[in-house]
Amino acid sequence: MPRAVWVGLCAGVVAVAFHLALDFAESAREAFSAAAKAYGPAGLLAIGALTLIAVVAAVWLVRRFSPEAAGSGIPHLKAVLQGDRELRAFPLLVVKFVSGVIGIGAGLALGREGPTVQMGAAVGKGLTPLSAADDDERRLFIAAGAAAGLSAAFNAPLSGLVFVLEELQGRTASSGFFVAAIACLTADMVCRVTLGQFPVFRLPLMATPALSLLPLFLLLGVLCGVLGVLFNQCLLYSSRVLGGRSRPAVTFLWWMVWAAVTAYVGWQAPEVLGSGQRFVGVVLDGNTLALGAIPAYFLLRFALTIGSYGTGVAGGIFSPILVLGALSGLGLGDAANIWFTGADADPRVFAVVGMAAYFTGVVRAPLTGIVLIIEMTGNYGLVLPLFAACFAALMTADALHDLPIYEALLERDLAQTVRRRPGRRASK
Repeated sequence: MPRAVWVGLCAGVVAVAFHLALDFAESAREAFSAAAKAYGPAGLLAIGALTLIAVVAAVWLVRRFSPEAAGSGIPHLKAVLQGDRELRAFPLLVVKFVSGVIGIGAGLALGREGPTVQMGAAVGKGLTPLSAADDDERRLFIAAGAAAGLSAAFNAPLSGLVFVLEELQGRTASSGFFVAAIACLTADMVCRVTLGQFPVFRLPLMATPALSLLPLFLLLGVLCGVLGVLFNQCLLYSSRVLGGRSRPAVTFLWWMVWAAVTAYVGWQAPEVLGSGQRFVGVVLDGNTLALGAIPAYFLLRFALTIGSYGTGVAGGIFSPILVLGALSGLGLGDAANIWFTGADADPRVFAVVGMAAYFTGVVRAPLTGIVLIIEMTGNYGLVLPLFAACFAALMTADALHDLPIYEALLERDLAQTVRRRPGRRASK
């Protein structure tokens, strides 16, 4: 279908442009920070002031021109596909792009993948013909654009398609999967032509782990399920307390505090700022952390992500989730080699599996997590431990009666709508 190709092509171009703009912004931030260190405390103060200006500018753009661009945007997309929200394509696309580059580029611990999904959906809406027969046809192209955005963000076309099937299920017609497949493949080709054909994480092929390690992967899944629920609860709390309904004085005070925190952390440990993708890449390349340092890095990234999301900047949680999962798996793999003689556990394998398991514990989409990690690493021999850990994480999170994060954020938003319009009932 020609329109599906156009959706994929345009979504891919937007994703690549966003990727390159963020790379430039992060490089500029790192260069400025390196230069500022020569001036001691005055340099730190300058970094804090610049970070505060970036946060204020990024949030002001969202609140002034496109409030639906706040955060990752996936809950808003789910609401659009089930008919509870409108999608204003052009303002959302522009604000999401600019606010994301400013906020994430300034060092906030947020990811580009969620915004890329929402921008892809905006592209799909913008390219929907005015003569579209009904709402189902319009939603079909919105979903296809979202899938294409995820495909281009991770260089992972199958993940985009599975995301439509699993996370947006029941909100598109069956023909939407065919349209989404074309859009995903087209967007992925754009990404490969411009950014290269390599997986996100260039790992050597790993040997299939021994079956004797399967209980440890199950344990990793349980751990990620518990930590995923904790992440969800903290994120919801920060969104509620620090959200747009807070008093302006409280909100601005929080921006000042968080700018100072981000500047200081970047001064001491710049590798933990931003999306964290490069940090994970370094770990997976074999530069493992000391076992005692892993919990500290985990807690730091956890707090940075929760606080950064609470600012209201346009930024997602895909990459931050993967960072936390990699640290969880790396820690358990290192601990297994210490606790169990002869375990012969490769910590990098546990880090890779931990990314998918933590994603499952938070988002509750195990198939998307499994396919995503396989495509991101190119290691198909990890299918069994990935399935074991992801479904253990899924069952653990479900047993704790926790809603998936995007569903919980959606219900919160719809509940606010119900309070404004008592006659309407939110749908789950």
